[in-house]
Amino acid sequence: MHMRRLWNGFARGLERVNALMGYLSGILIVLCAGILVFEVVVRYWLAWPTDWEIEFSIMLLVAATFLSAAFTQATRGHVGIEVLDAVLSRRWNRRRYLVADTLSMVFCGFVAWKAWAFFHEAWSDGRTSNTAWAPSLWPAYLMMAVGMTTLTLQLFVQVSEDHFIRRAEERE
Repeated sequence: MHMRRLWNGFARGLERVNALMGYLSGILIVLCAGILVFEVVVRYWLAWPTDWEIEFSIMLLVAATFLSAAFTQATRGHVGIEVLDAVLSRRWNRRRYLVADTLSMVFCGFVAWKAWAFFHEAWSDGRTSNTAWAPSLWPAYLMMAVGMTTLTLQLFVQVSEDHFIRRAEERE
């Protein structure tokens, strides 16, 4: 029972982190829109040269995309094949989700591992983009690594709860 309490604490904690990152992603998207509006105003109406707005907006959108991935997965909001839910039996749908979630978890785990390597490389080598503004690349890689890590953990929780823990509870 102690392990079950630990597991529930981990799963609920991850759920709260994912929700927080989902809301943070929304804020980043609004900020990105504001920056792009600013760029249009100063560039076309005031004739000021700009060089950082587009690149900063891209970095914000990268961060928003990766940070919101686990939140989206928690609600199963990613693209799915809903017609199969109606056509297949409950048992086959459960198997289909197990295979898809497990393959997704392995793939996302690999991408997370590589993103952490890219982050470390960009941090330690001081890498910057090849633009006039030349911002450091490590923040974008960090957001990618954090987002893919939480997505992998979310998939792990879903595979564990949907396919193993619930099944064990049904047997009892």
